[in-house]
This record gives sequence, structure tokens and C-alpha cells, in this order.
Amino acid sequence: MNKLSWFIWHELKISLRNAGDTAVIVMFFLLIALLFPMGIGSSAALLTRIAPGVIWVAAILTAMLSLDSIFASDFEDGSLEQIVISPTPLILIVTAKFTAHWLITGLPLIFAVPIIGLIYDIPIKVFSLLLISMGIGTPILSLIGGLGAALVLGARRGGVLLALIVLPLLVPVLIFGTAAADAVFLGFSPKPPLLLLSAMLLAALAIAPSITTLAIRRALE
Repeated sequence: MNKLSWFIWHELKISLRNAGDTAVIVMFFLLIALLFPMGIGSSAALLTRIAPGVIWVAAILTAMLSLDSIFASDFEDGSLEQIVISPTPLILIVTAKFTAHWLITGLPLIFAVPIIGLIYDIPIKVFSLLLISMGIGTPILSLIGGLGAALVLGARRGGVLLALIVLPLLVPVLIFGTAAADAVFLGFSPKPPLLLLSAMLLAALAIAPSITTLAIRRALE
């Protein structure tokens, strides 16, 4: 755990050198959310009803902006190869990169949700469930997205391939993340979609780091 914490802090320091990137990510997230009222009108009831779906679509599209950078820079400058042959287990470094990616990209999006909540006039009960679903679901974006980033290392037009690989896998996150908040509107319990989302997170935590290490080793062969 001490090694993992150190690697996470190391990745965070590297990311914080480009703190402007996080600001751009948050601004892009807010911009997507602001475009919907311009396109469908300013009806308060309609905006409130579609708010959970809008926020989740914005979160997924925003996450795609930074996925390519998880391993690409290390791959291009040769440091990824040094990481692989180092005595430190590769899966530990991969887990640290996933965690740092979520702290730099996913967590700021959760903090930005209240701004969108005010714009869309989201009720408190819906808003609280939306934050819970974002807290469970956004780490999945980093895990699955990081796995996709490792699979396209060294590929031509990697950004396009990454989107084709990752976006279909994130559709269940969108569905269950939105359903948890929508359940309040419909008078149902939000527990089933939240439990399914939690199960997806546990599965991603169990599978993504190990498959990512295999993909990295294969890319360096």
C-alpha cells in the first residue's frame, strides 16, 4: 500500500504540472451540459427530467479527452519500457495511473455537477443520487478507458480506435448511472441500478489492471 500510495502521488505530481488540462476538462464538461438547453429549449420541466442523462453523457465524452494520455506519453518517450523491466510490479504502476487519472479527471467532474444542478434545477433527492452514481461510475470510466488506451498503444489513428473500443463498453455505465437518478422521478427504488453499477466497478477493478498489463507488454514486443 505504501508503494501504491507513492506511485499515485508521483503520477499526481506529473499531472499537476499541467493543471490547465484539468481546467479544460471541467470547462468541456460544463460546455456540453450548457449546449443541451440551447438545442432543446429552456423548459424547466424538460431540463430537469433529462439532467441525469445529460450529465452522464457529458462525463463520458469528457473522459474520452484524457484517456489517450494515460500511457501514450510514457510509450512515446520510452519510459514505459523502463517501467515494464523495473522490479516494481507493472500492475501496481497501472493501478496507480488509473487512480491518478480518476483523481485528476473524474473527481473534478463530480465537484462540477452542482453547477449543472443549479442550471437544470435538479431536485435535492435526484441530485444526491446523481452524485452517488457519479462517485461509483466515474472510476469505471478511468478503468475501462485506461484498458482501451493500453490496447491501442502504437496503433495508427489510436484516438479513433480508442473511441470505438471504449464507448460501447461504457453504455451500461450510462444506462445504470442515469437509471439510478431517474428512479426517483418514477417513484422506484434506486438501489437496483446502484447495485449493478457497483458490481460493474468491482468487476472493472478485478479485470482491468491485469488485462492492461498484458496489453502493455504486448505493445512493447
